[in-house]
Amino acid sequence: MQLGGQPVIILKEGSERSRGRDAQRNNIQAAIAVADAVRSALGPRGMDKLLVDSLGDVVITNDGATILDEIDVQHPAAKMLVQVAKVQDQEVGDGTTTSVIIAGELLKRAEKLLDQKIHPTVIIGGFKLASDKAAEILQAIANKVEADDTESLTAIARTSLNSKSVGGAKTLLSDMAVTATRAVMEDKKVDIDMISIIQKQGKSLTDSELIQGIVIDKEVVNTRMPSSVEKPSIALIDVALEIKKTEFDAKIRITEASMMDAFLDQEQSMIQDMVDKIQASGATTVLCQKGIDDLAQHFLAKQGILAVRRVKKSDMEKLARATGAKVVTNLKDLSADDLGSAGLIEEVQIGDEKLIYVRDCPNPKSVSIVLRGGTKYVTDEAERALHDALCVVRDVLEDGWAVAGAGSPEIELHRGLKEFAGTVKGREQMAVDAFADAVEIIPRTLAENAGLDSIDVLVELRAAHEQGNTNIGVNVETGKNVDAFKAGIIEPLRVKRQALRSAREAAELILRIDDVIQSKSGGGGAPGGMPPGMGGMGGMGGMGGMGGMPPMM
Repeated sequence: MQLGGQPVIILKEGSERSRGRDAQRNNIQAAIAVADAVRSALGPRGMDKLLVDSLGDVVITNDGATILDEIDVQHPAAKMLVQVAKVQDQEVGDGTTTSVIIAGELLKRAEKLLDQKIHPTVIIGGFKLASDKAAEILQAIANKVEADDTESLTAIARTSLNSKSVGGAKTLLSDMAVTATRAVMEDKKVDIDMISIIQKQGKSLTDSELIQGIVIDKEVVNTRMPSSVEKPSIALIDVALEIKKTEFDAKIRITEASMMDAFLDQEQSMIQDMVDKIQASGATTVLCQKGIDDLAQHFLAKQGILAVRRVKKSDMEKLARATGAKVVTNLKDLSADDLGSAGLIEEVQIGDEKLIYVRDCPNPKSVSIVLRGGTKYVTDEAERALHDALCVVRDVLEDGWAVAGAGSPEIELHRGLKEFAGTVKGREQMAVDAFADAVEIIPRTLAENAGLDSIDVLVELRAAHEQGNTNIGVNVETGKNVDAFKAGIIEPLRVKRQALRSAREAAELILRIDDVIQSKSGGGGAPGGMPPGMGGMGGMGGMGGMGGMPPMM
């Protein structure tokens, strides 16, 4: 800036500043580039991305949140869309690609309005009106789904899995997702953390297994112990079965051999006393959070008690919820009332590793899913897909509402918002109209990714919805219209609502920025700085910057 004809330097040397329309254009283009990067991954016919980080680790996925988490986005505005995907994933577990694509399309439509000299505040106001109306429309077309409606819940899980590369095992995985979420549901709340997912390479995805209990990555501590116990009485103890070391330095003076024998006998007596307390409680299996002394192992093995040591605290909590046992911190308090039950506990060898399976627990509130697959890439992607399926079933169990998929909600939103735009006065009408056009990007992208003519698909869908067929979507397998609800293509209302809300908020945040000031250190840009050109997304080859990735997106 200048004061009295003299320049006044405010920013340190090397800082960059872009203002007004240039700043808006750079931010919008960076955000659109992020949306375009994940757009081809949407839907059952979406393509996967192969991501290689600086250490050479490979991730193969079409999960929007994972793609954006793995790439090294540098542009500050582009990072906002990455946050959209993270929030979507944390809140509802699915719809990350949808939210990012809609946010990018909203910004693309907003840029055209900015070119027509419409103020960003007016656009933001119109988007807010459209978003509120969209929530009403979604609620109006939603269908109630009861917790005992297994068919609908399975269809919802299958719809989520359809867009993943594990589609071949979608029937098995969707059944497991519904069974697992129902098992851990309490008071209409589902804690996904109570569902353990364990990957083990070998066999195929169709050999994956749901355990009505817990699987822990440990083995029996002593080979003389039984490797399996039917209908075990399970003790969960958070105390070491060994002689405690003193908390301060101590010395023991032994002046004759008999004193040494007495000392060792006393240690043995203390260990024997611990094991006797466990046996007296009626426990046939001991799962210990801390260590088990060799002598204690010997005494436990003599009594035929199966023991596992150094079980993780999180696993102990899950075991308590699955078996009904109470975690005991003092062996003196251990009684039959503290013991849990199961149908079978056994040590199972998979490849070179051994696992402890606690099976057939009565009414378990924590369960495990063991995923099998030929390679780690397969099981990694299967875990991501299964997590999304678990989340969408949870969403419907908690809310009780679902909408048809296959792009039908977005077509209905487009129709409803176009009608609503006619009732809005002032320039906000143009922003509402732009919002209506933006949401149509979802069915258009579904059609494009399936190799269909998107214009023909949209025209047919619009005509069907004008006749009142609110559940009509596009069948990407045949290219024809289909009643998505009857075809079992169903999505949670919560996912759609959150995708629209987070996309709109991200677009508004970027539209409000009209001044970008970036400080740079001597050797180059600070983290988050924009390289030359588009404003940059951190060195993404050919696209404005995703962590040195080849231009395969």
